[in-house]
Amino acid sequence: MADAVRMALVELLRKAEADPGLDVLREGVQVLAEALMELEVTQHIGAARHERRPARTGQRNGYRERSWDTRVGTIDLRVPRVPDGSYFPSLLEPRTRAERALVAVVQEAYIEGVSTRRVDDLVKSLSLVPRPLADRGRGHVTE
Repeated sequence: MADAVRMALVELLRKAEADPGLDVLREGVQVLAEALMELEVTQHIGAARHERRPARTGQRNGYRERSWDTRVGTIDLRVPRVPDGSYFPSLLEPRTRAERALVAVVQEAYIEGVSTRRVDDLVKSLSLVPRPLADRGRGHVTE
């Protein structure tokens, strides 16, 4: 693993020398994030890539592409996959874009003066909150 990170950093330095306009910080964050995810998935399944051990608790299943919004810009990451879906990188937040979009819609509805009952009906129709929980919440507001 250390050799793979070292090779990725050497390649990053070569790219930076060849292209002075390269965003080295953004590329460096990508290399570091992918190395951290590799370490996490190795600990999660109990074995390194291509390693056979009796203590191994799972298998790898390639990678999936995921965009990650950071302060240095959007970074395209290769996230390791586990067949049963039990691994999710700790440095990523699940569904942050959808959550941000929902918050923006609710804020806009509030500014426009949409009633809370209509917002509650919208949330129920989108199945964003389980119905019994939404009903309990509305009951407290109207009492």
